[in-house]
Amino acid sequence: MSKIRVRFAPSPTGYLHIGSLRTALYDYLFAQKNDGDFILKIEDTDRKRFVDGAVESLIKSLDLLGLKRNEGVFQKTINKNNDRPVLNSKNYPGILEVGDYGPYIQSEKIEIYKKYAEELIKKGYAYYCFCTQERLEEMRRDQSVMKKPPIYDRYCLKNISEKEINQKLKEKCSYVVRLKMPQDETLEFEDMVRGKVKFETNLVDDTVLLKSDGFPTYHLANVIDDYEMKVTHVIRGEEWLSSVPKHLILYRYFGWTPPQFAHLPLLLNADKSKLSKRQGDVAVEDYLKKGYLKEALLNFVAFLGWNPGKGETQEIFTLEELVEKFDFSHVHKSGAVFDIKKLDWTNSQWIKKMSLDELWSRTGIFLKIKEFYKNWSEKNKNWSNKEKEEYEKKVLTLERERLVKLSEVGESNKFFFEDIVYDKNLLKWKDMNDEKLKNNLKKARKILSAISKKEWKRKNLEKNLLEASEENRGEFLWPLRVALTGEQKSPPPFECAWVLGKEETLKRIEKALNLFL
Repeated sequence: MSKIRVRFAPSPTGYLHIGSLRTALYDYLFAQKNDGDFILKIEDTDRKRFVDGAVESLIKSLDLLGLKRNEGVFQKTINKNNDRPVLNSKNYPGILEVGDYGPYIQSEKIEIYKKYAEELIKKGYAYYCFCTQERLEEMRRDQSVMKKPPIYDRYCLKNISEKEINQKLKEKCSYVVRLKMPQDETLEFEDMVRGKVKFETNLVDDTVLLKSDGFPTYHLANVIDDYEMKVTHVIRGEEWLSSVPKHLILYRYFGWTPPQFAHLPLLLNADKSKLSKRQGDVAVEDYLKKGYLKEALLNFVAFLGWNPGKGETQEIFTLEELVEKFDFSHVHKSGAVFDIKKLDWTNSQWIKKMSLDELWSRTGIFLKIKEFYKNWSEKNKNWSNKEKEEYEKKVLTLERERLVKLSEVGESNKFFFEDIVYDKNLLKWKDMNDEKLKNNLKKARKILSAISKKEWKRKNLEKNLLEASEENRGEFLWPLRVALTGEQKSPPPFECAWVLGKEETLKRIEKALNLFL
């Protein structure tokens, strides 16, 4: 069996979206599991939809997510110490093409596509079409009225002689090249996801292979690319399923063996409608900027149309574990629901798995841009970097279990970074009177004052405060917690005191007592 080779082939029409990421991920998992090659090529022949910077952004996203390629298109920062050809891209400064089967950018292969299109014409498998846009629109209107399938009527194939064709070419008339689909055939192939699929050729259009601008369409270019790059498996979205008969006929006409196909299920909204732009077209980079972890994003996307099999209860997978478990026999045929709540849950689970050091390192970029943090940092500019780090890690210790996204860091516990302001009535537990409230705060102050800075640890604080609360725990702990946080809801007072430190804790208790002078 030949080595498995798969390709991810995005068009540079924008950023990497969730649907495209799923295709890239399944390509990567399949290649890794089978010790195959994962190739990145760029399909940039649709010049009308081309977006500047999109190629570089696509590469950056794949690199950020750790989906490493064996071959294809890379940033120039790649290590060139390898035994494979490395060329500078002709059309994209700063991009390298690495591998034995380049170019890996379609706009650099225009003459190659033209050569193959001319070969098909010479063999009678394709033909020139000079129809104007107006004629084609009129034809489609007539077909619609007559309830016929909207396919080209072969006017140019039937009515234009070779002599007329040569004259029109000489006069440089605008034309496209169309595929001549065979008639009265049933095409059949085995899809890795959908099983046996059949198509009637009479219902398949004579698709355009070469556009009037000289650029190939997807149908011609991807078949030629996959053949020249020795691709063994084509993994793509369900929307390309109807194109397979055109591709199979092209493989037949060229005398090539087609690859195996796998068409992935549609992505759907929670209401089962096709995934909306509001959710589905958000760039992967945007999810990362919102504070989703790359590990969580890959974990979540892997489950959009796949599961590890019956009886498997594990839901949190590393990339390495996904490689081990991935199998096309467990890819679904039906649509996959994009559930943002599931993504949030997955992200929160990954946050819980992280070490405190790593969590601190990866939340820093989000924390440092928040106004309350900037003010706190300025106020404590005499603190050393080590002191700030220790304080921030204490906050994270309390937040880790509740964080859904990294970007939420500090948001629900601003009282660790700000001076607190609150109504003194919030200090009262149920209907307790002022005198009892003051006595309890004074009692807490006395207990905490007796604990040295060296012994100012979570366990010690919890032990001493819980022992002192006796049976009236709410009356004792509620005023103290509000005095330290100013909030209706917050972590327990002993945890807050541990983060704030002895000096700030006693200062805040004193401030609360002064409200009753």
